[in-house]
Amino acid sequence: MKQNPLPQRGARTRTVLFDLDGTLVDTAPDLALALNRLRGEMGLRPLPFERIRPEVSHGGTALIRLGFGRGPGDAEFAPLRQRFLEIYQQNLTTNTRLFPGMEELLDHLEQREIRWGVVTNKPGWLTRPLMERLALSRRAACIVSGDTLEHSKPHPAPMLHACHQTGSAPGECMYVGDAQRDIEAGRGAGMRTLVALFGYIGERDDPRQWKADGMVEHPRQILEWL
Repeated sequence: MKQNPLPQRGARTRTVLFDLDGTLVDTAPDLALALNRLRGEMGLRPLPFERIRPEVSHGGTALIRLGFGRGPGDAEFAPLRQRFLEIYQQNLTTNTRLFPGMEELLDHLEQREIRWGVVTNKPGWLTRPLMERLALSRRAACIVSGDTLEHSKPHPAPMLHACHQTGSAPGECMYVGDAQRDIEAGRGAGMRTLVALFGYIGERDDPRQWKADGMVEHPRQILEWL
């Protein structure tokens, strides 16, 4: 998929904000591990990684639906989700790493004194230890989790909270994500937005319809938008 043309220059980008799963960090291997271990406990065969990966950005509910065909209205859903999260918490960074090229991007942002932070729908009790174990917590200018505020993405409130924490106006921020709700949240807050095509985008997703300012196939391409 080709990138959109570069936008006209506006306010200087002072802060780059990232979604966590599927944008900053490749968490799919450990989420797949947790889902398949739970399936094993239930006497089911593991699912191929290729089936699990596109669902990761949609959270635990989507993964339980994929793995067991159960949703929030089903009696089995809550205990399945709880056990899934227990297994995942024990394997937060077993195979999870920054996406290739992301470390170099963060280094470059820091060298240019451009702040960076995270706005995710992942709950704080998973986000905080994940960021700590990857030695990212002290580097990030802000970490906004899914339960930091009353609202989570696609509501713009978490984005505006990140602006407050980083001391940047929305027009000085860029948000990078791999799901439609990421782009909706960033646009709703008045930020420029980029789609991370290297993230967890499924065959049914059409990022061209999300109205982002652009799309990038590799983290280094984000530099072209600064």
